[in-house]
Amino acid sequence: MVSRKFGAITKRILAAIVMIPIAIITLYEGSPYVEVLAVVVGGLLAWEWANMLSLPQKASYYVTAYIISLAIAIWSYNFSVILTMMLIISLVVWLIAQKDKHRNLLTLGVPYISIGIASLIWMYRSFDPSEGNFDPRYNYSFIMTAWFFLMVWSMDIGGLVVGCNLRGPKLAPKISPNKTWSGLCGGILLAMSVSIIFMYFCTQVMEIPFYDFSKFRYISFSYSPMQIRYEWNVNSQMFYALMAIFVAVLAQIGDLVESAIKRLVGVKDSSKLIPGHGGIFDRIDGLIFAAPFVYMFFMYIL
Repeated sequence: MVSRKFGAITKRILAAIVMIPIAIITLYEGSPYVEVLAVVVGGLLAWEWANMLSLPQKASYYVTAYIISLAIAIWSYNFSVILTMMLIISLVVWLIAQKDKHRNLLTLGVPYISIGIASLIWMYRSFDPSEGNFDPRYNYSFIMTAWFFLMVWSMDIGGLVVGCNLRGPKLAPKISPNKTWSGLCGGILLAMSVSIIFMYFCTQVMEIPFYDFSKFRYISFSYSPMQIRYEWNVNSQMFYALMAIFVAVLAQIGDLVESAIKRLVGVKDSSKLIPGHGGIFDRIDGLIFAAPFVYMFFMYIL
């Protein structure tokens, strides 16, 4: 049993050694490499989703629909066009899937894959200096998207290490029996720690100026009857440490959503594409679930 677990962990480490540098280097190099990688990953995810949920002879139709929808979401800069085409393609998939057992999930695959993957690209582009909001001397697109990736990866690693060692009460036993509250707390703490170190390195070591977040300049608490008032100034490290909690929780929800889908379908892994990890969906479930929310926060709230 021990040797089997060790072998699985070794496979995970070797796969991560290959995958993580590819993601980081691609983010650093920027367009068009990030878009190409997004389409490749999205295409593999589309293949997994279709083969996991549909009859084999019809899988190619769904894969084609998913990839077309994803390509439009990535390369069209008009959200009205993206939403319209997504609705049309969803309707097409709904009609094709009339006799499929998992008709609803097959249709859900259109927005889930398109928005999930494309949100990573939208997030990356939202920090582009060409928009005039950021100093062109610094690669904010790389910095902020890398930060987001690190938060999700930290949640996964912290949850796995702490959850396997401390165990304790189950987080969602009917959905994912191996998930524990201790794992969730461990993942959140690691994400916060990594965020603080990352932002310290960016702001103090590299001396990279970060954009203004005046809406969140301080956190205050007051209780008038007892004339109690506390106020904490918020710097970049504190702000993104709090953001790390937000991202980590979303990533965990994304993991549980994927587990619920696999449990409904009756499969352990989305595929066997990645040794020791399962499939693409098994590795990016947290990323694609959290990305739309984080993108909207950065774009419309911050």
